[in-house]
Parts: sequence; C-alpha cells; structure tokens
Amino acid sequence: MKTLRLLLGDQLNSQHSWFEEVNSDVVYVMAEMRQETDYVKHHIQKVVAFFLSMRNFSEDLIKQGHQMVYYTISDVNNPHNLEQLILDLVTEYKFDCFEYQLPDEYRLDEQLKSICEKLSIPTKAVDSEHFYTSRNELADFFKGKKQLLMESFYRMMRKKHDVLMVGEQPLDGKWNFDHNNRNQYKNEVPIPFPLEFHKNVSEIVTEITTQNITTIGTIDAEHFNWPTSRNESLQLIDYFCEHFLAHFGTYQDALFSGHKFLFHSRLSFAMNSKMISPKEVVESVISYYFQHQETIELAQVEGFVRQIIGWREYVRGIYWKEMPNYAQMNVLENYNPLPDFFWTGKTKMKCMQHSISQSLSEAYAHHIQRLMVIGNFSLLAQLNPDEVDSWYLGVYIDAIEWVEMPNTRGMSQYADGGILATKPYVSSGSYINKMSNYCGSCHYNVKVKLGENACPFNSLYWHFLDEKKQHFATNQRMSMMLALLRKMKPEELASTKEKAISILENVDNL
Repeated sequence: MKTLRLLLGDQLNSQHSWFEEVNSDVVYVMAEMRQETDYVKHHIQKVVAFFLSMRNFSEDLIKQGHQMVYYTISDVNNPHNLEQLILDLVTEYKFDCFEYQLPDEYRLDEQLKSICEKLSIPTKAVDSEHFYTSRNELADFFKGKKQLLMESFYRMMRKKHDVLMVGEQPLDGKWNFDHNNRNQYKNEVPIPFPLEFHKNVSEIVTEITTQNITTIGTIDAEHFNWPTSRNESLQLIDYFCEHFLAHFGTYQDALFSGHKFLFHSRLSFAMNSKMISPKEVVESVISYYFQHQETIELAQVEGFVRQIIGWREYVRGIYWKEMPNYAQMNVLENYNPLPDFFWTGKTKMKCMQHSISQSLSEAYAHHIQRLMVIGNFSLLAQLNPDEVDSWYLGVYIDAIEWVEMPNTRGMSQYADGGILATKPYVSSGSYINKMSNYCGSCHYNVKVKLGENACPFNSLYWHFLDEKKQHFATNQRMSMMLALLRKMKPEELASTKEKAISILENVDNL
C-alpha cells in the first residue's frame, strides 16, 4: 500500500510510532500554507517559529530515511490550501491510502473529515500520541456532574498516572499548594538569565515579507530565542529545572516590570508544537526534584505539574466537549471593540503598557499577565470576546485554538457563562498592585476611584459588577462582592459609573 501521511505544523512529535520504522511505501507531507497564516493575524515570531520548527523536523525525518514532500511558503507549487494539497498529491502520485494524526483544532478536524469523504481511497486517523488524555476523557469523567471542577479532574489525573503519589495519597499528604504560589516578587531572589539560542532567522522573515503575509509584533531576526527543534526543547526543560524550578511555584503569579519571564519555563511552544511531550516535561521536573529535595520544595514542583497534567489537559477536554458552540458564546453580551493600544502597547496604564508591549515584542506573556491584567481589563471594559479571542490567538507564540480559546473565552472573559470558571476573574487595581511593581510608576493612582488620575480598573470594576449583576445573582462566589455593591451609596455608585462610562467612551486615550 503506497501511503500518504499528513503532518501538521503542530504535530512535530519525533517519538510518534509512525517513525519507528522506515517504510519506502510511506510518504510524509508537510506544508507552510496561507490557509494557516491568514485565518487570524499572527505574531511574526509565531509564524517564524512554526516554519523553522517544521523545516527542522522535516530535515530530521529525511536524515532518518523517511520520504518527505515539503512545501515552503514561497514554493510556486504550494496550493496553500489543505484540501487542494491532499487531492493533488493523491491524484499525481496515485497513493493507495491517506493517513493523518488527529488534529487539535476543530476547524482542521472538520476539514480533514471533509477531505477524506472526497477521496476514493481508504483513509485513517490515528492519535497524535502526545497528551495524557484522549479528546473525550474529560467529558466522560464529568458525565452526569453539574460542575466541571478542575481540582477533581486534576486529582483523578494524579492518581491515574501516578504523579507525585504514594499509593492512593498525594505525596506529603497534600494535593494542592496553590496558596504557596501567590507571592509578590520584590527582587529578593536573583532571577537567572533565560536560556538563549540566538538563531539568525532573517531568511525566513524575508520569505514571509516577500509573500505579503500580514503579521503583528516585532522580531530580532538575528537573535531568535525560541526553541525550534527537539534538541533545543530538551535543553530548555533541563535549563528550567537547574535554574528556575526552585522558585517557580512561589512566584508563578507574580508580575514584575524588571523581568519579562521571571521563573517561567517558556516551554509552552515546544509542548504545543509537540517537539516535547507533557509526560517528558513532568517526569523531568519530578526526577530533578527527587534528586534535589534539599534545595527544592514540593510546592514548587506541584505548582508546575498542576499547570500541565491539570490545567493543560483540562482546557483541552473542555474544548472538545463544548465545540463548536463554544466559539460563539458571549453570555455577558459584551460587544465593545478592542482599543487601538492592543496593537501598539501605547497606553498610560503601566500594567497594560508593560503586558501588551511585552506580548508584541516577545510573543509571550505569562498566565497572570494574560488573565489578570489584559484579560481583566478586557472583561471590565466589556470588549467583544470574538475580538479578544482573535487577539490572543494571534499574538502568543503558544496559542493554538484548543488551548487559547478555553483560556480566553472561558477563564478570562467568562463568555461561556461559567462552564470553565466558577466566577469571572475580575478585580480592581488592588490585585495588580498586590502582585506587581507596576502601579508605583503608573500615571494613574491605584488607590483612587474617581478623578482624572484615578486607576481605570477601579471604576470599571464596580461598573461591570453593576451592569452584570443579574448574571451573577445566583453565583455564590460573587455574593460577597454583590453585597458590597448593594451597600454602596447611590450617589457614590452613580459617580463611579459615570467615571467608568467616560473611560469607555474615551478608551483609546487611556
């Protein structure tokens, strides 16, 4: 059987069973397509990282003896459409069978099903052999339950995969060290320099520019620092364990203008493109912990592991359980457009200026910058979740829809009405002030609610609660804040709302 096998740009798993043997009757195909670069405006670093990683992966397969058909973005024979690509190859080379790994995005899943229906040869879909869970495992686990609590899913995962367990009990008798993971960083612990690869990607940038692909953000083409091969991905996890793990948990929620990455691993792109598996990452971290227990606390390790076998697998399960309806959900009926500063970073709000500017320059911001700064503002300003979704999907190097959408539309914007999060993650400026050093040098006063220099988060917060109070009337986790809202003097609430409305009407001038 002469077989054509498709490899997508986020299926760079060299450990997949497909590659255990070299078969001269199997041909792999990879393609850099306008279909994928154009469905949303992507960060230039994101496009470069995927193209370079795909090329490195293809070259490795060829060196191993596998047959490969590869279309670069500038190839004149590239149809730039997945359906046309497959149909043309099957016809031209008379393949007897077409196989693909299950994609992680709903749109590609539907497209591949459609392609297979149009082919007159046998087709087969196989697992990508990357995740701990299957697509439907979360849906099966929560079947018949009213709430999809991540904590219960996380504990099941710990037990099932024997991660940080002693028999049926968690190591040291505690499941979750979340309360140990909320410290503000005050420069009291030196932060090591991040691992840098310093690759020159000028040629790829030129190709992208020549093809008139519209991108966002900036890139230092002579010093590209993201991992784009399995070897570099393995270097990155080893470097994280050696230099950052000891303080990761303590400061994982911290915000600090002096350091872009703090103690975060920057492994998300490597994992989401499948150059390294979550199991490899988790096992590396746990192994390193057991060898260095005298200097690393369990809380540091559990906080990291929870992000991967808990949250990462959880949001993927939510995605496949709720799609395609999830992509249209907007239960809070927010429709305001994205302010211009989302594309420039030019705003007097120091927290937003820092987080957005970093996103545009690095294609990266850590989860609290995404959730409690940019996401918090977006929800308080009642921005359209469709626009917020597209921005997050485009700007971050690790943003693939299965992981981006539940985090953005669900966790950040509460557009799903509580399917994923039990409450909206909103706050006034006080949370940002507590967790960061942003507010001290800000144009706005974080302690003031009214007046020209009042922190916009403060009035927007109470305005949001008042505007959406009917949505949260039965939400027990919101009862305390709604009680405080009801206790506000009518004139105070009125002036606060007036301030918030003025902010929203002049949002581009913040």
